[in-house]
Order: sequence, then structure tokens, then C-alpha cells
Amino acid sequence: MMFFARWKTLSILAVCLLGVLLCAPNLFPKSSLPSWARQFSLGLDLRGGSYLLLEVDMDAVVKERLESLADAARGRLRAANIGYVNLAAEPAQRRVGLRVRDPGQVQAAVAVLREQANQIPTSLGTTVPDIEVATTPDGQVTATLSEAGLRAKATGAVEQSIEIVRRRIDETGVSEALIARQGQSRILVQLPGVEDPNRIKQLLGQTARMTFHLLDESANPASPSPPPGVMFLNGEARPGQPPTRYAVRRRVEVDGANLTDARAGQDNRTGEWVVNFTFDSTGTRRFADVTRANVGRPFAIVLDEKVITAPNIREPITGGRGQISGSFDARSANELAVLLRAGALPAPLTVIEERTVGPELGADAIRAGILALALGAAFVFLYMGFAYGLFGWFADLALLVNIIFLLAALSVMEATLTLPGIAGIVLTLGTALDANILINERIREEVKNGRPPLSALEAGFTKASGTIMDSNLTNLIAMACLYGFGSGPVKGFAVTVAIGTIVQMWTATTLVRLMVSVWYRWTRPKALPVLEDGRGFWGRMARPLFRLIPDVTHIPFMKGARAGLLVSAILSTASLIGAFYPGLQKGIDFKGGIVMEVRTQGPADLAALRTKVSGLGLGDVGLQQFGDAETVLVRLPVQGDENGTQAAVNAVRGGVEQVAPGARILRVEAVGNRVSDELFLGGMIALGISLLAMLIYIWFRFEWQFAIAAIVTLILDTTKTVGFMVLFGVEFNLTTVAAILTVIGFSANDKVVVFDRMRENLRKYKQMPLRQLVDQSINETLNRSLGTSMTLLLSAVPLALFGGDTLAGFAWVMLFGIVVSASSSVFIAAPIVLFTGENRLRRGEAPAPVRPGNQAPAGV
Repeated sequence: MMFFARWKTLSILAVCLLGVLLCAPNLFPKSSLPSWARQFSLGLDLRGGSYLLLEVDMDAVVKERLESLADAARGRLRAANIGYVNLAAEPAQRRVGLRVRDPGQVQAAVAVLREQANQIPTSLGTTVPDIEVATTPDGQVTATLSEAGLRAKATGAVEQSIEIVRRRIDETGVSEALIARQGQSRILVQLPGVEDPNRIKQLLGQTARMTFHLLDESANPASPSPPPGVMFLNGEARPGQPPTRYAVRRRVEVDGANLTDARAGQDNRTGEWVVNFTFDSTGTRRFADVTRANVGRPFAIVLDEKVITAPNIREPITGGRGQISGSFDARSANELAVLLRAGALPAPLTVIEERTVGPELGADAIRAGILALALGAAFVFLYMGFAYGLFGWFADLALLVNIIFLLAALSVMEATLTLPGIAGIVLTLGTALDANILINERIREEVKNGRPPLSALEAGFTKASGTIMDSNLTNLIAMACLYGFGSGPVKGFAVTVAIGTIVQMWTATTLVRLMVSVWYRWTRPKALPVLEDGRGFWGRMARPLFRLIPDVTHIPFMKGARAGLLVSAILSTASLIGAFYPGLQKGIDFKGGIVMEVRTQGPADLAALRTKVSGLGLGDVGLQQFGDAETVLVRLPVQGDENGTQAAVNAVRGGVEQVAPGARILRVEAVGNRVSDELFLGGMIALGISLLAMLIYIWFRFEWQFAIAAIVTLILDTTKTVGFMVLFGVEFNLTTVAAILTVIGFSANDKVVVFDRMRENLRKYKQMPLRQLVDQSINETLNRSLGTSMTLLLSAVPLALFGGDTLAGFAWVMLFGIVVSASSSVFIAAPIVLFTGENRLRRGEAPAPVRPGNQAPAGV
């Protein structure tokens, strides 16, 4: 195991060099790099910008398809002389219905409707219609949109919307925008550097579908309802006058989809702003045919169900060019031209979640993250070096490689590094050394048992490898659940921690082993530097300088087994009660609403701001000073629906500007009630599935007593962590859910290490009483458990002190969870194993001779 062939050594070094090469491009500007180089990018919370979550209105998509089907059926039925009544689209039932007057023509009507079906390709290479036609004995015929048709329509609408959103944003000049599909009907838009996304939201909120229709001159626009095949639409409203109402035929004569260009300009005669457009060949031909056949009749240009203009056709227009005039100024004409060039959205888009961070706040977050990372790294490096000597310094070198590999992996994936991602890197500093601590403790144990140096090294790496695999897999389970049900930056945290966990297993078991192997071949030491007896400066540096606790302890932990379980049950019960009353302080992620961070030019006048914002009629408004006298945090409740949320954000912006001119909006978070419900449900599912997955894994790897003990302990750890959040008012949001899941992963990791030693001792000491065996196993792994807890504490403390407001709650929950998890392994998990396994893991309790070095004290 300690021998490395030359090819294997070169392969390991080549992998390390590759990691450095993949990480290096992040040190240079993107413009100076070759095309193959990849970099990770900074998230919006670090460099500033806006995050928008858009939802495609699927009801509008369905309604449009049904109305199109009804309109086509109407013309075909009339052409076939099939009498019918009550032809109408019924969006609520996803169908078009009609009744055929003559029962003998029902099948002909069915054939007409089936002709209007769109064919949907399937995975088998066949096609299926998007509508299902059915009849009743009384002549009723219905065409219902099928599930396949609905899915195809939804997929097409979202994909088309993504492309059009991308075009519209590109037209505005925003660089490096990220547009991606999220879920079935949502689109994620990230806009770096955009502090006020209002203009973008306005562009994205318009469907901008332009169509050309003939007017029905026989219809009376003043009638309460339009005749079949006609719709009443309003025109442009003029100042002081009500909008004109038009009777527009539903039939689309020319579709705006045939536009090839649209540009803002000024009319040469009047000087007013207009939009000039050009058709493609199909549109040019269709436009010429329509205008040639309808000279003298009014022709309406309709944009998003509003008549922009309806001039009379004076002569055929055959050149494929036209002009839209109206009450435009330069900006509105340019925006309409952008919309028409980008194309029409298939359905309206609604902003259901918005998060905006100003560059000033992003720079603060970067400084806080780097400071926390630097301090965490320094603390952990020094602890490992001083606690484990030369082998600890080897572990530190491997940890540097681990961080390089982590950044290289993020670069290859072109991932986005967020503030929670930096927190993940900081925590990786603590968790990555867990495997090295396990190996070093094993080596030390083998040396004290009298093994020669090479044999001790072999045994240390070999015996620790199984425990390393088991303990890290539990952490990966927690991160997989967090990634599966998390959102946005929290997913980035899960990816960062998962990559760090995978890499550290390789660096600890392979790279460090290579370092130790090379060192051993060069020095051929008579004794390994794992005990505190070095001479001189270098001798002291090569050997451990301190131990958290002595190597051999005989603490009778199981004497307090019942007391530990009782205290834990009381605390967990109190925590559960507190979770409901007074209850967790839910953050905006889970309860919805609006949070705005405002910085004024001088000390903020809280009274004036509160009066102004409270007078906007937005519900119970909360204002508080935040950090310094110039910064104010504004909290608003959920505003009913997503449109109301966006209106409230704009109203507060305007109100703050009136009271404090020159004020800057540093941060906006607006989450609708539907999104908050989904995030809360996702967080709870992630917690539940992670506990279930760990139960299954530990049950598979150990006896059922260990699995039951682990899952009960994890639940109790989780409830006490929730109680801590209630007691100290820590917000319950996606970030703290990430902290809880990380605590669960670490807690399971710690239990697996103790369980692994119990299982080993069960095979080693077949007659030792279980109570004595449990105590001995805990004592033997105590230094490892406390060492890993210490590295995690040292990495998490800087996050709590310097990580900023975003990560403060996360870090304090982590710190509390680390303490609870370390203690629960001893006072909850171990007693449960003892009480459930007394008559199963050990059939007989007669004491047997035990080696003096492992002898427990009398009476244990």
C-alpha cells in the first residue's frame, strides 16, 4: 500500500498539474484567454445585479390554442354547410364545444375538428394528435386538448419565450446575462450589473404580438357583446378622451411573426416618432393580397390586444414595408421596435421572484467572504500542523490541492460562485481534514500498540479507508438532497461542498499517502513523528505540539446514558413546542413578501420614511435601522399576487426617493406567495429525504440498531437546532436549511465513525460486555471526533464574525449544530445502541479478559 510505482506517481502529479492549469485562467481577464480556457463567474450577490424568475402564463397558452381551434372550426364548418350552435372555447375544461343541429352531420363535424389537430411526435417515432374529439347522443361535439398536446404546447411556449427573452435582453446591451429554463413553466434571468431592472421587466412583461386585422364595419362596437368571429378592442387613449372601441375580426390577415425588421424613426412630414417595419417574402405577399382586395376599408394594427392604429387602405401596399404611428416619443418608439425585432412572446410572462443587489453591497460581500475564507484557512492550517506535526503539514498541502481542484471543477463547469458558495469553500476547509484526522489517529494508535513504522502506516491508511468512505457518503447524501430541492445560490453551496467532499477523499487517501511514502523512502525513520517527544525546533515542528485530550481515557460515558437521553428528550420537546409557539421567524424565502435595503445620503429619517411607506396602502410595513445610521431595511408583506408585488416594489422606490432624494436601493428581494410556498415545501422535503436516505444507508452498512440510533439522534439534533433558531431569533430561510442539512451530514459522519469502531470492537472482543465495549469505542475515537469538530469550528467562527448579515444566521446555526452533533454521538446515539442491542449485539454479558491497554475502569 505504501509503495507507488513510478507511473502511478507521475499520474498523480499530472492530475495535480492539470488541476492547477484548469484553475489558473481565473487569475487572468477573460479577454486575454484562449477559447478553451474556462472560468467560474461571480454570482449577483458578489458583483451586483438582478435575478428575476419569470413564469409563462400557461392559461393564456391554452386559451390561445382553443380560440384558434374554434376560429378554424367555424370557417371549415360553414364551408362544409354543417349547421351548428354554441361553438365556443372553454379554457377551464381545456376544450372547444359545439352542438350539431342535424344528427346526420355529427360525424362530418367530428372529421372537421380532427383535421384541425396538430400532430405531436412521440419517443417511438410516431405522432399523436393534440386534441381528442368526442360526441354525445344529443349531437354535442367536444375537442379536448390532450395531455400530450398540453405538454407540447407548454414546452414550445417556454422554449420560444426563452429565445425571445434572450433576444430582447441582448437588444438592451446587458452583457453576460444568464437565461435558463427552470421547472416546467419558468425562466430564470440573471442580469449582472443591472441595479434597477424595471426597464427590463417592462420589456419582458409585454407579449408584443403584432397582428393585422380587418374591421367588421357591420358590427356595432357599442354592443354589450361582439358577434361570432369578432372581438371588441380598445384603441390608444388620448389625453382627456376615452379610448376608441373597435370591432375587429378575429381572423389574422397578416402575422407580426413575418416581420424581418423594425426601427424607430421620425415621419418626414409631421416629425412625430414612428416605427417603420419590413416583412419577409411571405408577409409581403400576404400584405399585398389583403390590401389589394380591401382598398377603401379600415385595416387595424393590433399590438397585445390593443388597436395601435386603424387607417383606411388607400391603395395596395406591395413593397412589404409599413409604418406604425401613434403617441410615441423616442424611448417608447425604440422599445416597441426592440420588442418587434425580438419577436412576440407566445404568452405573458409574470415576475414571481426578484432579487437585486447593488455593486456596493456586492463588493462588501466579496470582502467579507475573502476575510472569512482567509481566517478560516489560517486557523485550520495552524491547528492541523500543531496538532499532528509533519503529517498535519502534509494534510495542509493536500488541502491546498483540494481547494485548487475545487476551483478547477467550478471553472470547468463555468459555475457561478455565490456568497453561500464561498461559505461552502470555508466549510470544505474543515470537513476536508476529517479523513486526514482519521488516518493520523489510526497511525498514532498503531504506533502506540507497538507496530513498526511501515506497518503502522499501512494499517493506518488501510483501516481508515472504509470509515472515510462511510462518513463522507452520508455528507454527500445531505448535499444531494439540498441540491435536488434547493434553489439558486443554495444549490451552488451544495455543489461546492459535494465537490470538496469527493476531492478530499482522493487527496487524503492517495495524495497524502504519496507524500508520506516519498518521505519514508527518503528518511527511513526508526520512529514515526506522531508522538509529542521531539527534540529541537525542527523535531518539535515535525511532531505534534499538543493533544486536545490524552490518548488513553477511561471515561464512563454510559453511566450518564439515561440522563443524556432524558435531557435530550426535554430539550427537543421544548424546541418542537417553540417551533409552533412562538414559532420560527420565517425569512422572505418561506413566507413571501418584500425586503428592500436602502442607503440614504445622510442619517436616515426613519419617522418620515415610515410615514411615507405606511401611507402607500401596502399592509403592515416594517422599517428598521440596519448596520449604520444611513442604512434602512424595509419589510413588506405579500401583496396578493405577483403583479401586486412588483407594483409595491416600484411604489416604495418612488416613496423613498421623495423623502430622501439621492437614496440608493442596495438590495431588493421580492418573493410571491406561490414561490415561497414551493421553497418551504422543497426545504422540508430535502430535510425529510436526507434523513430517510441516511437511515437506509446506515441500515445497509450496519446492524439495524445502529440505523435506528442514527436516525433518532439526527432528528433530535435537528429539533434542537430549530429550538436554537427560535430562542435567538435566527431567520428560517433557504440558507439556514442549508446549514441544518450540513449539520445533519456532519452529525451522521460523526456517528458513523463511532459506529465503525463499535463494529470493529464487536468482532475483536467477542465476550466483552456491550456497555464496556461502547465506552471503550467512544474513548478510542474521542480525539478524532473532537479534532474534526475543532476544524469545523475554526472554519465556521470567521463566517459568523465576518461573513456579513447574509451568512451570520448560517454560521451560528452551524456552530450550534457542531456542538450538538459532537455531544449527541456520545449521549444519545451510543445509549440507543446500548439499550437496543444489549440482548442482540451481545448474547452473553460475562466479562472476558481484556488487553491492559484497553481495560476499562472497574464498575463500567
